[in-house]
Order: sequence, then C-alpha cells, then structure tokens
Amino acid sequence: MSIETPLRQSTGTTLRQEPMLEVKDLVVRYGRGRKAASAPPAVDHVSFTIQPGETVGLVGESGSGKSTIGKAILGLQKATGGSVAFQGEDITAANPSQRRAIGSELRAVFQDPNSSLNPRKTIGASLAEPLRVRGVQAADARAKAEDMLERVGLPREAVDRYPSQFSGGQRQRISVARALICEPRLVVCDEAVSALDLSTQAQVLNLLADLRDERGLSYLFIAHDISVVQFLAQRVVVLYRGQVMESGPVSEVTENPKHPFTQALVAASPVPRPAEQAERRAVRESLGVRTAAAVAATPGGCPFRQRCPLATELCATERPALRRLGDSDVACHYA
Repeated sequence: MSIETPLRQSTGTTLRQEPMLEVKDLVVRYGRGRKAASAPPAVDHVSFTIQPGETVGLVGESGSGKSTIGKAILGLQKATGGSVAFQGEDITAANPSQRRAIGSELRAVFQDPNSSLNPRKTIGASLAEPLRVRGVQAADARAKAEDMLERVGLPREAVDRYPSQFSGGQRQRISVARALICEPRLVVCDEAVSALDLSTQAQVLNLLADLRDERGLSYLFIAHDISVVQFLAQRVVVLYRGQVMESGPVSEVTENPKHPFTQALVAASPVPRPAEQAERRAVRESLGVRTAAAVAATPGGCPFRQRCPLATELCATERPALRRLGDSDVACHYA
C-alpha cells in the first residue's frame, strides 16, 4: 500500500477497565429454519473486547464474517448465539427503543458514504438530523454541523451544498462528521476507506486517529487490507470463514504472524517498493498456501485446513482452540 500523506501510528497503551465493547462467543447464521441450522455460520463463536480509547482492527478476506459482526453489533443483523455488551449493558437483543437510547453513543461509518447521505438533502440537513431527533434546536444543530465540517477539513459553508457537489473522499469525511456529531463513545468503521484512493485513505485515517486521540473514542475498524489496519489499530483480530485465526497487538500480529493464514495475509499486502513487493511475492509462494478459489468450504475441523501446508488428519477432525503464543492468541495445532 502506497501512502502519499504520512500516517501517524498510534502510540501508548490503554488502561484496563470495563470494556467499551465485549463480544462473547458470537454466532450469526443467515436464513431461517432447517436451512439456517444446516448451513455453516457466517460468524462462528467470535470473541473480543474493545477498551475505551482503543482501536481494534477486524481483518480477513471477503466472506470472512467481518461486516456481519459489525451489523450484529449495530443491531442490523440478529445474533444466533453469544452476546454483545456495550458499556457493560447487554445489547444482543435490544429492541428499537433501546437501540435509539444508545444511538448517539454507538455510531457507524460505512464503505459507501452515500448510504448515510440523502442526495436530496443538503449536507447540513443530513448532519443535523441525528441531533434534531434528539431534540436539539434547528439553529444549534446547524451550528454544530458547521463546526463538525470544519473539524473534518471542509468549509463551514458546505452545509448548504448537496452530496453530488463533493468528491468521494469529501463525502467520506462528511460521513465521519455525521457519525461523530452526536459525540459517540464507539464508532464501527466498516471498510470506511477501501473505496478511496491511497492519498485520500491516508487523510481519512489520520483524521480518525486525531479524533480518537482528542475525544477518547473507541473504534472497531473493519478492513480486508491488513496494512491499513496496521496504521490505525492497537490490536487486531484475524478472521477466516467466520472464525478467529489469530488476535493480539497489531505489531505482533503483522510483524511476527504465527498462523499460516495470517502469514499469507501479511505477505499478500501490497507495498510501494518493487523490490520489497517481489520479496513478499516470493515469501507468499514459498508458504504453499492455496488460493481461496481452489477449495470449497467443508464442515468440521480447522476451516483453513484445505489451503494450509501444515494440515494433517488432526486438522480435519478437531477444531483448534485459541491458545496463547507470545503476546498473541492463535488457533492452530502446529503454530
């Protein structure tokens, strides 16, 4: 990944206290009845926590269950099993009124900024809407919308323009402003920069980091590119077919990956230097990991076994439990 604007890595540690978010043994199945019961779960007993002021990255290939976890946290997808707790309160099966009550504290930024911006409304109206719902007067809501636009690097007068008058990167900044205007405690960023060009990615990532440090925000940052997660997150959770393969401090997981899938994911991450890219390609080929298109999902055992060069009969019959290796938790019999 080539970044034209310098990115600032997060520093410091987070004091241990009650988690801002606790996901425990989360299971999500799509469909209904027997069909859902017999299908592999989209999310299969996933657990992690996010501390106040911390960013946790959720990374994996397409279809790994990343966005499904985000939707379950936001109440957009029903959980089949397990629990989701926000600031110590179980919100797994929260009803609409309970969701509205925490709506200002738990917000989201999605991949497509148009999903949160009505093309027929001015930017000011879109930003002010969540405030107006909570009883804020129109003049105060407009003033706060202007302040937020200025904070994300856009002119105050942009409140009277429409989404079509902005570039993709500017619309994503507006989406960030809309998510943060209610001063939330946790923001779920679902592929929030994947549709942007590289320099704009860097600008938005730096903006998210600045706002986190200023406001003590927590982020769940969902992405398929582990190098993007590396710049923003303190900890990372690596998913494959709905299961956690590895989790731990981002420096440990990205610089010393222990699971074969994490190793392949890191080796596949693009870098701007041709020599280093060639070296990574050689490393990836030497790992002997098969491509996802070459295998089909099968139940039981380790979900990665059909692509894994280390796989044995044990991997086909027994699902590896997460075990501590150094500073990371790894789900592999042979790591």
